[in-house]
Formats: sequence, C-alpha cells, structure tokens
Amino acid sequence: MSQATKRKHVVQEVLGEHMVPSDQQQIVKVLRTPGNNLHEVETAQGQRFLVSMPSKYRKNIWIKRGDFLIVDPIEEGEKVKAEISFVLCKNHVRSLQKEGHWPEAFSEVAEKQNNMNRQSQPELPAEPQLSGDESGSEDDSDLFVNTNHRQYHESEEESEEEEEEEAA
Repeated sequence: MSQATKRKHVVQEVLGEHMVPSDQQQIVKVLRTPGNNLHEVETAQGQRFLVSMPSKYRKNIWIKRGDFLIVDPIEEGEKVKAEISFVLCKNHVRSLQKEGHWPEAFSEVAEKQNNMNRQSQPELPAEPQLSGDESGSEDDSDLFVNTNHRQYHESEEESEEEEEEEAA
C-alpha cells in the first residue's frame, strides 16, 4: 500500500469512526510531547504518564497539547504505560459528552477550550468614518512591528527634502 493510500485510510478512520472506550481503555488529555512519538498525558484522576504513538499514526496524524486520546494500557511498561488507540476530535468529544461516557474532570477543560476558540476569533470592530480632512493623515503606530528586521528611522527633514525633489 502506498503512503498516500495509507494516510487516506488512517485519516478516514480517525475522522469518520465513532469510538466508545472499552473497560480497559481510558480517555486522557495530552500535556506535552517530549519526542520520539511519545506524549505525556494526564488521566481524569490526575495520574500522569507517557503513551506511545503506534506506527500507523506516525507522520499521518498530528497530536498537540490539549488534545484528547483513548489509550490502551501496556502492562510491561515502566515509563510508557499505554499506547494510543484513538485520537478524539471535537465531534467525538461532543458525542461522548452527550452519551455520558465523558469523564467529569475533563468536562470543564473541554468547555474552556471551546470558549477559548470562540474568543480567539474576535469580531472586527466597525471602522469610524473619517471626514475628508482627517483621512489624509494616517497613523501607523498600531501596526505590528517585526523585530527580526532592522528598523530604519527616517527624520522629517529627509522626507521633506525627498518630497521637494519629487515635486520639482
């Protein structure tokens, strides 16, 4: 199977399938990703440990801080105590909450994330109407300043001289 075909099937599995955790599986929240396809997670009870990402998800599915996962426990692991079996997207979280399978400890976290997503997309305020006299003088002080480039400050005398040369 080609890499593109594999990726297509893995993405369809993650996005389309509805998953309910079994008795041995548990829902966890990703805290950080130390590397090597390992993720530090926290259970609803507050227990922290590492989980590994199976090879079918590597380079196909990206997991970031704050995401929720369904994991299978690994008995022989000391540091790595579980393996990711399913990545939960927002639609999966909502359906698990409706069905009553969602842990109470994560209910507040999921609601905060939804509220933050709504707040991160602010509505653009209506621009005030300027009269003809005020529109000629523009103030660029509110623009973003890129600190990666040198800033050249132009004096007013130099700009006046340039304007006079252009007019002549």
